[in-house]
Amino acid sequence: MDYLFLAIPVVFGITSVLLANRAVSKGCKRKKALYMQIASFCVVFLICFLCPMIASADEATEAAAAAQTAASSMGMGLIGAGIATGLSCIGGGIAVGYAAPAAIGATSEDSANFGKSLIFVALGEGVALYGMLVSILILSKLG
Repeated sequence: MDYLFLAIPVVFGITSVLLANRAVSKGCKRKKALYMQIASFCVVFLICFLCPMIASADEATEAAAAAQTAASSMGMGLIGAGIATGLSCIGGGIAVGYAAPAAIGATSEDSANFGKSLIFVALGEGVALYGMLVSILILSKLG
């Protein structure tokens, strides 16, 4: 039964990639195909996230329910730490991706702007550090 829960995201992932590829080759816009991919990912995530909780709710006793709740809260904390780190790193990467070329352009026009532009690039990197700090705080509460 556990292998079924592992196979569901793989099958849905491969199917959604094949369907999006087929849609783009038949003339569908790439942006619409991307939105279909994101929507299918959200559906698969919800299915894989909720199915084990529903299945374990039926067969749990008092002691098993307490252990299941502790394991579930540990898992939720790990998911939260991963989301905090991942999203902050994506945001920091986007910020540095826009700030660094602008800083290079400003420095090439006037070298006195180097210090100011370096601060803006460092602020973008700080976003990723804040996310990592939040995930470290979450992980310290779990352990």
